[in-house]
Amino acid sequence: MNQRILDVLIVGAGPTGTALAIDLTRRGLDVRVIDKNDHAFDGSRAKGLQPRTLEVLEDLGALEDVLDGGSLYPLTGIHFGPVTVPFRMMKHRRPSPAVPYPDTWLIPQFRTDRALHDRLGELGGHVEFATVLVELAQDADHVTAQVAGPAGTESITARYVVGADGGSSRVRRQLGIEFTGSTDEQDRIVIVDAVTTGLSRNRWHLWPRTGGKFTGACPLPGGELFQWMVRLAPGEEPMLDEARLNERIRKATGDRRITLTDIQWTSVFRPNIRLAESYGKGRVFIAGDAAHVHPPAGAQGLNTGIQDAYNLGWKLAQVLAGADPALLDTYEAERMPIAAGVLGLATKKYDGIARLDPSSIRRGKDEQQLALTYFGGPLAPAGGDRTETLRAGDRIPGAVLRGPGGEQVRLFDLMRGPHFTILAHGPNAADALNGLEWAETGAPLRRIAVGATADRADHVLTDPAQTLTRMHGLIEDTLLLVRPDGYIGHIATSDHSAGIRAAAQRMTPAPGSRTVPDTDQRVGE
Repeated sequence: MNQRILDVLIVGAGPTGTALAIDLTRRGLDVRVIDKNDHAFDGSRAKGLQPRTLEVLEDLGALEDVLDGGSLYPLTGIHFGPVTVPFRMMKHRRPSPAVPYPDTWLIPQFRTDRALHDRLGELGGHVEFATVLVELAQDADHVTAQVAGPAGTESITARYVVGADGGSSRVRRQLGIEFTGSTDEQDRIVIVDAVTTGLSRNRWHLWPRTGGKFTGACPLPGGELFQWMVRLAPGEEPMLDEARLNERIRKATGDRRITLTDIQWTSVFRPNIRLAESYGKGRVFIAGDAAHVHPPAGAQGLNTGIQDAYNLGWKLAQVLAGADPALLDTYEAERMPIAAGVLGLATKKYDGIARLDPSSIRRGKDEQQLALTYFGGPLAPAGGDRTETLRAGDRIPGAVLRGPGGEQVRLFDLMRGPHFTILAHGPNAADALNGLEWAETGAPLRRIAVGATADRADHVLTDPAQTLTRMHGLIEDTLLLVRPDGYIGHIATSDHSAGIRAAAQRMTPAPGSRTVPDTDQRVGE
């Protein structure tokens, strides 16, 4: 019997796995997504989306539903007996061309999941729920996965497998990858989504108590639900039924008017601080919580997982199109240091919350993930050209430029999609743009010339407001090569052609290459 070979099998359909599936599917790859659960996640859990994640979701085509399902964060009200102290957890900032989504967005995770699942459906994909990974085996060319689903046991052959199956990842355990770190079994938080009356919805309420205990209630957008968090004392029995929850919360808050009804979801959370010793073996990779788990502070875990997917997706597609497989080694090299830094930040914030350290409650630019960079990594070595404000490996800021008729053109709109982008600023850079050859397979190249004409440019624009000078630091003729994930792959302020060609070589098939893996290939079973 012959069996179809998938390009990629994704295990886990949370935000990380589904974001990866969207990215791969829009690139035309043959993908399946399986999830052990019977249905999509239905709790609020990770409820903050950072500005950089909103940019990613815009590129993936899921942002509109996410914005419709969420809101800005409310002010915090810290309750000390009868006194409530207002506290601004984060400043609200005005959108700008460089940062179009400057604020962290409050949205329960079940809505984020559904927005991503709906977008995958628009692209022709779907999640196979109630389907469990049983076993993995791989050789030099393929991975074979045994899975058990509603129709029985099935063998799936894929060129690559990605485990996005959470902190208890079966994929990670099948690979024998250590998950180093700690779990404090005595530190437990009851999390509850419930309709709540007797409490204002214009505040994120916090009732601190001695010994690091606290009770918190965050109003979730679009209804009457609150997410409640109750940090238990050591040895205290979790209370998950309605009667005991109400009793515990009224005691903690001192307010008998508060009433919880219609409980939607409950969980007992134990803060984990863990990082995988590697992000994969052979043709199998891990991402999201399968690779790193975080304390519940600063809204970092889900956001870091989505960016894992965003980093890995284009690299898988490029290698499947004929790029050097060494490109996949850069996934771990780029993402693991980011996760380690984020773990440190989230841990510091969580530890400080118990002490009511204002800097631990407050959220700022460190949490927004806009300043994360791959500078100094394998695809952005130190020592190359830079602009006044940017280095290779940095996120490229947005900009609003002008088209031939004077119309406004968003740089992020031109970058949206599964392609590379090259921006030529000035006449000498535009000449180099004309002479640049690009691979015929894999992600295509979109060419943008600013301030000069170029015969091979897809867009010829002007910058009368000098946005690229002020925000991007372009004060001379410059070529910027932008990767499909919105990070700068190379900057050339001199010797424009040679440097760009060398950088592209590390990320693309050779120009003129026409070899693409046959996705309809079959193997004997």
